[in-house]
Amino acid sequence: MENPPEIPVLGFAAYSGTGKTSLLVKLLPLLGEKGIRVGVIKHAHHTFDIDHEGKDSYALRKAGAKQMLIGSDRRWALIVETEKRTGNILNDFIRRLDHESLDLILVEGFKPEIIAKIELIRPSLGNPLFYPEDKSVIAVATDADLPVKTTLPVLDLNNPQQIAEFIITRFINQKQIQTGT
Repeated sequence: MENPPEIPVLGFAAYSGTGKTSLLVKLLPLLGEKGIRVGVIKHAHHTFDIDHEGKDSYALRKAGAKQMLIGSDRRWALIVETEKRTGNILNDFIRRLDHESLDLILVEGFKPEIIAKIELIRPSLGNPLFYPEDKSVIAVATDADLPVKTTLPVLDLNNPQQIAEFIITRFINQKQIQTGT
């Protein structure tokens, strides 16, 4: 997958119920405190609505609007109706973000995509590992001993500060070195 070279992209891969969203909710303020502007892309299964029945935007979209932008002076959202697509849609989502206002893109889900990712593992849940078969896993965050040996960095899933420092060291400091900023 081709990522825009100026914006680092890091995925978080895990089975449902492992704590991807909970971790991101803790990481975002830590990264924000360091002045890092983060965009997030979250995978959703099947169809979803961000506007709801009874709202004007919902009625207009259901009436046939292929694109529905709702906005205020504080935020905006664009809902685009598309045909079911196959293949790599993550790259399309990455391109749609405003790269001028971001330093880092975090991706929740999209397990099969070939992007750098941290695998979250809770051995007590009994789920199989993506690593070592998934060569795009660059680190493992866990709350217990791993069931397999690894040469990858092992992070404490319950220590968001440690994970934030790993991200800053690996992605933000590298970006600054590469761009000279």
